[in-house]
Amino acid sequence: MPVVRDKAEPLAIVFEDDGLVPNNILPFLVYQGAVKLDPKRPAETIENLFEANGWGGTWRNGVYDYLHYHATVHEVLGVARGSARVRFGGDHGQELDIKAGDVAVLPAGTGHQCIEASEDFCVIGAYPPGAEMEITRATPENHAKALKTIPHVALPPADPVTGKDGALMRLWR
Repeated sequence: MPVVRDKAEPLAIVFEDDGLVPNNILPFLVYQGAVKLDPKRPAETIENLFEANGWGGTWRNGVYDYLHYHATVHEVLGVARGSARVRFGGDHGQELDIKAGDVAVLPAGTGHQCIEASEDFCVIGAYPPGAEMEITRATPENHAKALKTIPHVALPPADPVTGKDGALMRLWR
């Protein structure tokens, strides 16, 4: 049984640099209801999908309640349980409701912050091979450094949801 629902096409949003959060010229992607979760093992369903598509370093947690971004690596967040309202793109970005089965792909520099979450909210995070994840807070000094590192972050070898022929491969070229 396939884990990814048919015709998974993501919502794509480009967030502007706001002077504190650099964001990225590559679009932020949200696959809504893309993953058919095994009700007994929802986290493993997402971990296995990401790992099958070459994204690793997986972890289970929530999304931090303070504004941050990653200037050295792209990140994918798959919702295994519950739901949350997350602001993506920094203070001038967009608040989105994400729920179990949704996947968000954040190009390096994309600001994110949890606004509210259900008690059972659980996210699986992962990264493409090759770079270390660093948590960066939105300050003028960090923004200046991030503008130098973000352009050098390599494109991932595959879309974390739909693989080598996935939408990310088309939308991030």
